[in-house]
Amino acid sequence: MSEERQKAAQAEVQKLLDAGVIREVQYPEWLANVVMVPMKNGKWQMCIDFTILNKACPKDEYPLPRIDTLVDAAACSEMLSMLDCFSGYHQIFMIKADEEKTSFTTPFGTYCYVRMPEGLRNAGCTFNRMIKKVLGDQLGRNISAYVDDVVVRSKKKEDHIQDLRETFANLRRHGLKLNPKKCVFGV
Repeated sequence: MSEERQKAAQAEVQKLLDAGVIREVQYPEWLANVVMVPMKNGKWQMCIDFTILNKACPKDEYPLPRIDTLVDAAACSEMLSMLDCFSGYHQIFMIKADEEKTSFTTPFGTYCYVRMPEGLRNAGCTFNRMIKKVLGDQLGRNISAYVDDVVVRSKKKEDHIQDLRETFANLRRHGLKLNPKKCVFGV
């Protein structure tokens, strides 16, 4: 890695360590490489290449919702709010026995995920299954959800605040956090 990429990777690793998303590991059986990807804003994004691990994992056949069905469900709503789960996958803890399978190497250490990383074969299905448990009573009634994106939809404008309250109460009860920078209310 170039010095610029190393600094960006080191900053990302430190951020993940500080947040309790990863931990240092020694002698893992599985090991993935870090790939630094340029973003449109000129910064670097750290991605982990889980290709080999993903090939070894069975595919979770849990169905993701059809996007066209979700769009159609929102069409008859007078008011919508779009919610984005903050670092969505990182809100799910890994099973202790599987943590070291997510090990990755950097020029300054080897780490594994304590919380679910992006890039795992079944991460989307796992998160979607969790959302169904957290918001199950609301799904189809006043919520549409696709992985970590949630749309609160109200048939009548005057019901929207109550629909949001119900959603926030469910999210709070299960400890899920939202990213306020990516949420849009009252559309």
